[in-house]
Amino acid sequence: MSTKLDRRKQYTRMVLMDSLVALLQEKQISTITIKEICELADINRSTFYAHYSNQYDLLHSIEEKFIQDMMSALEQYNFSKEEEAFLIIEKILEFIAKNKVICQVLLNQSTERHFQKQGTLIIKKFIFNQWIAKNKLDRHQFEYISIFVVGGSVFVIKNWLETGMKESYQEMAEIINNLINKGLSTMR
Repeated sequence: MSTKLDRRKQYTRMVLMDSLVALLQEKQISTITIKEICELADINRSTFYAHYSNQYDLLHSIEEKFIQDMMSALEQYNFSKEEEAFLIIEKILEFIAKNKVICQVLLNQSTERHFQKQGTLIIKKFIFNQWIAKNKLDRHQFEYISIFVVGGSVFVIKNWLETGMKESYQEMAEIINNLINKGLSTMR
């Protein structure tokens, strides 16, 4: 019986998340009502409130699920060398390409700053730990570098998504990797 309830809860949450994502493609979160979400999901308001306190709580859950899924996808790989940074960037972009709609929604909402902070944590975990040790940077310098790299990368990815992903995720990984490691001198 509890598995059936768990499946119902999972289904309800999935439908609510999908409904909010659909609405966010047309409107800002601040203009979306619980009533709209429930109507689209074909779920009553009391069911919504059994899972989430408001539309922002639901958006936060979507964000957290996206980040958790990305982390799970990346943890399948053993990125132990700095040379593998390109592969990490490529895997992140592949994940983003597969989850284009949700990623666009998250990058277009007011949660963009939170999303960037999460991106910084991912970059720190998978890329920069070895890089810091190799380049003998202190944590203070590292904070500025990681904010610069993640912020720039987020806007490059956002533009790539908004312009129809004309380049493959592999080509974008190469562009971002070159900008991070070699700077503007690689762009000709």
